[in-house]
Parts: sequence; C-alpha cells; structure tokens
Amino acid sequence: MYQPDKIDLQLLQILQEDCRLTTKELATRVHLSSTPVYDRVKRLEKEGFVKKYVAILDYEKLNRGFTVFCNVKLKELNTKIATDFVQSVKNMDEAIECYNISGDFDYMLKIQSPDMKHYQRFLIHKLGKLNSISGIQSVFVMDTVKQAHESTVEPQTSASGLEYYI
Repeated sequence: MYQPDKIDLQLLQILQEDCRLTTKELATRVHLSSTPVYDRVKRLEKEGFVKKYVAILDYEKLNRGFTVFCNVKLKELNTKIATDFVQSVKNMDEAIECYNISGDFDYMLKIQSPDMKHYQRFLIHKLGKLNSISGIQSVFVMDTVKQAHESTVEPQTSASGLEYYI
C-alpha cells in the first residue's frame, strides 16, 4: 500500500483548503516543479487519498438552512433491512449525510430543509413510510458553532513506533 510522504501530506492539506488551485500554484507552495506535483496529485487520487472535489454550499442562501440530526432505530438489524434502509436514504434529497452509529440508535442522518414544516412532511411522507424503522429522535440545530471541512494530515507515531496519519 502506498504511504504518502511529507510533500504528499502538504499537498493534501493545501487541497483541503482550496482544491481549485492550479498545479502551478500547488507546485509553488510545496517548492517543486509542476510535473512532479501533477504526478503526485494523480497518484493520491488513484490511491484513494482524495475521494473527490466538492463545493461547500451555503444552505441558508439555498433556502435549506434548517438543520436536523435525525437518529433512527431499526426494528431489526440484519443485512437486508440495513441495505434497504441505506438505499432508501440515498434517494432522499433532504438527507445530506448518513452514518451507521453505535448506541441507542442504528443510524444518524443529517437533514437540511427549508423549515420545520418541510421537515415534518419529510418525516411523515418519506422517512415514516419505511416499515423497517421502530423509532426516530430529532435533534434540531440552533446554531452552528464550528463546521470544518478539513483536518490535519500530519504523520503521527504510535506507542509501538508505527506511523499513521491524522
């Protein structure tokens, strides 16, 4: 398995901050010429370190600024029910994120909608129609305190001396 070096990690950090930089601009920041930087970025993409490039939208301006974390408990947890639930959620525009979680609930959905009424319709007409659900808990976001879309990608060393990345 490919392990990124320090320059690759610098490139990943820079790309998280602004993925629209040109290869030339990236090269200037890591003090290399454009060709090796281009090759490095392509390798990082090919190896799966970069999943995709996205634009971060302002949901308030798009009239979808009402954020809800919706915890879902399934009646039974087995492969078919979980697969069917996940496929259903993937087809729901309001659900922008979905996590399989531990604890009292099985899944956590992040929902973006225009307002409470729209969220209520979503619960009744979309989520509520899934027979596999035994319980739902809605947590309404009052204010976003921190919303980071990048994380540090520095090499760290574990107690056993193995290097890993965070």
